[in-house]
Amino acid sequence: MYQFKQIFLVQMIRPWLLQFKIDKNSSKAIYLQIADEIISYIKNGTLKAGEALPGTRQIASSLNVNRNTVVQAFDILLSEGWLATSERKGSYVSDKLPSVILSHKSNTKQHLSSIEVPRNDRIFFDDGFPDTTCAPMNELARSYRRIFAKKAGWQVMNLASEFGDIHFREAVSKMLNYNRSMNTSAKQICITRGSQMAFYLTAQCLLTKGDVVLIENPGFKPAWETFTHAGAKLLPIPVDEEGIRTDIIEEVLQKNKVKAIHITPHHQYPTTVTLSLSRRLKLIELSNEYQFTIIEDDYDNEYHFGQRPVMPVSAYEGVHNYIYVGTLSKLIAPAIRIGYIYSSTDFIEQVGNLRRIIDRQGDSIMEQAILELINSGDITRHKKRMVNYYMEKRDFFDSLLDYYLKDKVIYKKPDGGLAFWLQPLENKDLHKINELTHLKKVGFYTPDRFSFSEPVSGIRLGYASLSKENLEKGIKVLSKYL
Repeated sequence: MYQFKQIFLVQMIRPWLLQFKIDKNSSKAIYLQIADEIISYIKNGTLKAGEALPGTRQIASSLNVNRNTVVQAFDILLSEGWLATSERKGSYVSDKLPSVILSHKSNTKQHLSSIEVPRNDRIFFDDGFPDTTCAPMNELARSYRRIFAKKAGWQVMNLASEFGDIHFREAVSKMLNYNRSMNTSAKQICITRGSQMAFYLTAQCLLTKGDVVLIENPGFKPAWETFTHAGAKLLPIPVDEEGIRTDIIEEVLQKNKVKAIHITPHHQYPTTVTLSLSRRLKLIELSNEYQFTIIEDDYDNEYHFGQRPVMPVSAYEGVHNYIYVGTLSKLIAPAIRIGYIYSSTDFIEQVGNLRRIIDRQGDSIMEQAILELINSGDITRHKKRMVNYYMEKRDFFDSLLDYYLKDKVIYKKPDGGLAFWLQPLENKDLHKINELTHLKKVGFYTPDRFSFSEPVSGIRLGYASLSKENLEKGIKVLSKYL
């Protein structure tokens, strides 16, 4: 029997009433029903681009289902591109969907007849989401149960530190020291609700209006937004096959007072190249000479398929001005918002003081649960499984590109990460190609997602979240239009 549940969605001062049609006796999984209900609201125009959704806890409570069920639904919608997330808005309807999808209800019949298809038939190449079906949800659920089964389990419900649980910070510190050759202490670490919150806190504590921040171009726009919100002026630096151009950085430094630089040196976003050793050392030399801060975004360090992972810039001896941002979301699941900042104790103290104003503490229960997974060895075993799994899928995707796109694009098989960077050999209108592939049930992000001003010529294709069957179907369609 169907159950209709009402969930209020607040936009500005006008409440929207959403009704979720859920059949708990259906053979179709509840999380798939929730995902399809949200997709239908997006398609008929009830939920519009940029509009925020209720939190997973609120939906779970209203539907009387486990929150993990709603998290699974959101993970699917995020990986397929229907939803996006940000620190300020939470989960919201993606503004990257084609206009035919985001049309008002009155226009739906006119525009969607040729492309309205079941959700499972749509293939979207995200920019490097993990495979949410492999998330260690059973282990995490057991960890939650162990926490509340403890005699003093009620203590986790008390207010915790604005820096994060001290034992969890110690565990993160050990991970950085053992796995990434760093020299950290728990006092140098602040836990955040994902990496985007880490960037926001960093920008607000480090920057003032008019400060100059150097950024990679192409690069990671969500981080750029936090810098501009703090009043900074962004100067783009091009990226080549060795990473960000330190020779151009040096030229800029001779003419400008620079406060910071944002880099993704392990696997540059979006091109996947690794910053060469000579440029790492040069960047540290310039940072010390000109006294600017290196903001290092190490978003996918766990996924390195070579013999030895590349050491973070912040781990090198002699680096004085550094802020290191990491996340566990790619290792566990995108909806698990656990990030962290590592820097000097003075800067972390500033971060904690600001964090206290906007968020008295992190998700202490989630921190305790993940700490249980770390201490039990579940995280290490999960990481080992996923590295092997993604390495095999990367090699399969590489074989597809070589077979279907060999004479149409140039690319280099990345030594890690969850995405490839493709550059068409001929000058192509990638926006037009994206519109055409959507008609064939295939989508990807256009270059404006990564570009500072003029769009670069390239496509970032995430391979991890799609099945092998869908990877091949999607590449066949891309091959036709490229």
